[in-house]
Amino acid sequence: MKVCRIAITNFRGIHSASLLLPKHAVLIGDNNTGKTTILEALDLVLGPDRLNRMPPIDEHDFYQGRYIADAPSTNGVEGEHLSKDQEVVALAAVSTDADEVGKGVAEHSATEVPRIEIEVIIADLSEEQKAKFGDYIEFWDTKTSKLYDQPPPAGVDATSITEALRVTFLGSYDPEEDDFEGKTFFTRSLSEGEAPIAFSKKDKQICGFLYLRTLRTGSRALSLERGSLLDIILRLKEVRPQMWEDTINTLANYSVASAPELGISGVLESINKALKKYVPKEWGIEPHLKVSTLTREHLRKVITAFIATGEGKHAAPFYRQGTGTINMLVLAMLSQIAEDKQNVIFAMEEPETAIPPYAQKRIVHEIRKLASQTIFTSHSPYVLEEFAPDETVVLTRDMQGNLGQFEITLPESVKPKRYRQEFRTRFCEGLLARRILIAEGATEADSLPVVCRRLAELNPSAYAPLEALGICTIDAGGEKNIPDLAKLYRDLGKRTFAICDKQAEDHKALIEAQVETLFMHDKIGFEDLILTNTTEEALKRFAQLIDWPPHLKAKYPTPEGQAKVALSEYFGWAKASWGVADFLSQCSEAEIPEWLRVVCISLKESCAPEPADPVTFDGAVAPVATEVEL
Repeated sequence: MKVCRIAITNFRGIHSASLLLPKHAVLIGDNNTGKTTILEALDLVLGPDRLNRMPPIDEHDFYQGRYIADAPSTNGVEGEHLSKDQEVVALAAVSTDADEVGKGVAEHSATEVPRIEIEVIIADLSEEQKAKFGDYIEFWDTKTSKLYDQPPPAGVDATSITEALRVTFLGSYDPEEDDFEGKTFFTRSLSEGEAPIAFSKKDKQICGFLYLRTLRTGSRALSLERGSLLDIILRLKEVRPQMWEDTINTLANYSVASAPELGISGVLESINKALKKYVPKEWGIEPHLKVSTLTREHLRKVITAFIATGEGKHAAPFYRQGTGTINMLVLAMLSQIAEDKQNVIFAMEEPETAIPPYAQKRIVHEIRKLASQTIFTSHSPYVLEEFAPDETVVLTRDMQGNLGQFEITLPESVKPKRYRQEFRTRFCEGLLARRILIAEGATEADSLPVVCRRLAELNPSAYAPLEALGICTIDAGGEKNIPDLAKLYRDLGKRTFAICDKQAEDHKALIEAQVETLFMHDKIGFEDLILTNTTEEALKRFAQLIDWPPHLKAKYPTPEGQAKVALSEYFGWAKASWGVADFLSQCSEAEIPEWLRVVCISLKESCAPEPADPVTFDGAVAPVATEVEL
């Protein structure tokens, strides 16, 4: 069983989305792109315990906070212009047949009353699910990603055709009740039947969806709260602990702090004597201390497991253990759930939280083995490298709230083996960033962040660090690799820039075709650019600061006396070892070459601009490259 497609309308920060999901997926994108929103949407549709919260939705679950017809936006983004970033990602989506995406979802997007609609298609059904949901079975083509309400002409025997179930969550505001309502239905019943048929809690339990939130799951895993991991395990094992009445009676008969020496009972008796002067006995007298509210729901929240800590016998509540220990505990409990229910979908937020790299990998591997489908969100390179490119779903959302996905398509120069070997050093950071600056080599990749940071310290009104601009610098490993890497990231909806030495016209054209701005100087190498465009004083000062290697110390006994020549050899020796970056980090603004200052200003103006005019795209985005050159 797996979720193969989800369509979302008007839910939280997403105005519209239609996403295809592989068997195992990791969702990546900028913060506030919508990764968690997707998992929350799946939980609304499939989570058996989500609807225990009444109402299941509130004002903030509606896109822009609009839940009443013609209501103004509550977050002030109405009429906001697209920035350059939103222009680049305006049509972010892997193309799917628009007529087939969210049949029941799109119909009401323009209705008078705003409505949350989330449609999920579940494929690869088990025999139990096929028997249970037989009246609503449809057919999903895994090759074309299309849904058929009747067997397609090719027949259901085709290997790409599988039975599927479509369910839809509908949420809205009821003005008569002045409250919110939401429920999941069999999608076909919304249009084919006389009345919609609810997809009940028991139906959801058969689907076995479990959403593991980063903070909440661990904090209540071993409590008896409804929907906790321990509660799920007990239900799967059909264990119904008949403990509530005995516990309530025991606590009801226990009077707290009744011993006279504690002093509390005397104070309460004084209050009781004063009370008798004013009210009859029938109104209530004799106050005494008991254990809080005695109900089943209250006990579910306060009863929790204790775990021994350290070498002694002292035990503490499990949620007071270290975060890493709690996460490992959650993994152990998930294995119990999977053993009792073989057909289960696990959705998990950021498994890397407070976990060392080796444990992150173990969590991913174990959960993938336990579940029929896993859906992760993550910012960890150790987690991301465990997923193949076709399992990595890159998300981008534009200013209109349209969320789209991109597939990672490796260029010819990037073989799968190279992608795996260099993932942490060359690819991961770029996948997680919105803006990419591709540097010709390691010297440029090390130096640009340093020089922008230094200039921002010296003159913050004119410059900004690359980190503050959301720019990730990638070492291309050579000028020939720049066009392919730029295309890789551009095709993922990211803004791309490049910096390099002087190029031949034909190769320069290849780079410009893939980037928004090309920063190209006219020197043979980056070191030459620095040495010929700084001051003699800066070179001499740096020559006195560094610890010269023996062979250069022997050649230049007093390097500050011939600083330019000596540093030319030093930069060559320290290439890719932060030699040039260290020099730039101690320069004044005037000592930093003007060309680099222009680059830093240009990047700031480009990535932190005034709002641009709205731009509408109708097809793939093709950046118009500009060149900055002195």
